[in-house]
Amino acid sequence: MTNLTFYEFFAGGGLARIGLGSLWTCLFANDIDEKKAEVYRRNFSGAPEMVVEDIRHITPAMLPGRATLAWASFPCQDLSLAGKGGGLRAERSGTFWPFWNLITALNREGRSIPIIAIENVVGLLTSNNGHDFQELITVITAEGYRLGAMVVDAVHFVPQSRPRLFIIAVKEHVPIPDELTTCTPHSIWHPIPVVRAYRRLSPSMREGWIWWNLPFPGHARLRLQDVIDPEPMGVSWHSREETLRLLSLMSPVNIAKVRHAQATGRLHIGTVYKRTRTQNGVKRQRAEVRFDGISGCLRTPAGGSSRQTILVVEGEAIRSRLLSVREAARLMGLPDSYWLPERYNDGYHVMGDAVVAPVVSWLEMHILRPLATGLVERAEGDRYASTRNHTLCLI
Repeated sequence: MTNLTFYEFFAGGGLARIGLGSLWTCLFANDIDEKKAEVYRRNFSGAPEMVVEDIRHITPAMLPGRATLAWASFPCQDLSLAGKGGGLRAERSGTFWPFWNLITALNREGRSIPIIAIENVVGLLTSNNGHDFQELITVITAEGYRLGAMVVDAVHFVPQSRPRLFIIAVKEHVPIPDELTTCTPHSIWHPIPVVRAYRRLSPSMREGWIWWNLPFPGHARLRLQDVIDPEPMGVSWHSREETLRLLSLMSPVNIAKVRHAQATGRLHIGTVYKRTRTQNGVKRQRAEVRFDGISGCLRTPAGGSSRQTILVVEGEAIRSRLLSVREAARLMGLPDSYWLPERYNDGYHVMGDAVVAPVVSWLEMHILRPLATGLVERAEGDRYASTRNHTLCLI
């Protein structure tokens, strides 16, 4: 197997690296956060390739060798619904631009990276009325890349609802096996927001668009109850008063869910988020619970309302507590051997900012590795080379 190499920008705790797997060698990793970098180093044998620095200060000279892939999960705060909507020109999400300046500089040096993978929130499709996505696609295609975007929800791999946008771009000279593309969008990977964003592109940009053909996972994923510890480390069960306070924040609809769970007499594990809702012009905090065996999307702990709560109901008994950091790591698809910091907020922050490792593994297996090696894995385990030119399919 060809040695596959990559640069990991905005690396965090290295979940993209875990997802890419052992066939890939990391030549360079970068993050601005020293605490995240410590987690990265602990989990990758010291990781001398990790550079803690603002990406604005990273230069091409700091990037060793020639990489097959650049992975970039740049900050989402200015693009997400929970953010302030500053878009790609704001302070945090605007770090896409120094990243892209590095890519263009490498192109000029003759060290162009054939495959680029970008991950962010789905809000990137509609941020700034869709202009941010169009601008991003414009600059990528201007550097000689063809690309396509997909929305992959982690719920297909782990018991967490976490839809994320993935843009995979390849240099024009890279042969794309026909099996990796389709002529029409797939309803799961290319939902309506992706199709709308595509249709807003100029005709010239649409000519380089790729509808990636990602198979649907047929394996059974973990259940929520599989990742929840009866007696977790690092968090304590709430007092009776705290649990009653949580229940008091629920609307009649959500209280009805709790009562129904009680009526069954069976063990039910739910997850709760506190949210601000407006009713009759008045904002108030609400607690919203789900018992569908799926966790809500993990977030960074910017205040108690963003931390996910576990609600355990068994008959008349109701208990509540925060989701532990280890449980959060399992929801991100990590093994229990993954090192986590002792301080709750530090560990939760790494998980809330990360990409789900099994999602990366799925993309690696079915798109990134075949692109990088020219090999496509058949269902029967055979691999064969394909260098046929990609046939463009428009809708």
